[in-house]
Amino acid sequence: QVRLAESGGGSVQTGRSLRLSCAASGLTSTKYCVGWFRQAPGKEREGVARITNDGRTAYADFVKGRFTSSVDNAKNTVYLQMRSLTPEESATYYCAAAPGWNCLRYETLVPDTYIYWGQGTQVTVSS
Repeated sequence: QVRLAESGGGSVQTGRSLRLSCAASGLTSTKYCVGWFRQAPGKEREGVARITNDGRTAYADFVKGRFTSSVDNAKNTVYLQMRSLTPEESATYYCAAAPGWNCLRYETLVPDTYIYWGQGTQVTVSS
């Protein structure tokens, strides 16, 4: 019954910002983790950020200081605010979720930790 839906992607110029949303339904667990991942054509999937339902975050080194994840439990939505975008950020962005706080056991993002995935939203950054 768990469904995730990303939105907010689009095409922007270098230096601009975008805010991605991940709307969740059916996630009734008291504890959960949401991860953000991205994949560009011909490249491997990369972990971008993660957040727990109580707001604890972690980020990949390449986005620290520019990206911020947040959670609005009343709206069952997680956000990824992306600032100072460059063409390197062009990719399909996915959110993923899993019950519990097992994600906190890892310093880096681990895709296998997440069992529910959205369909993705496209981000294109032009120079």
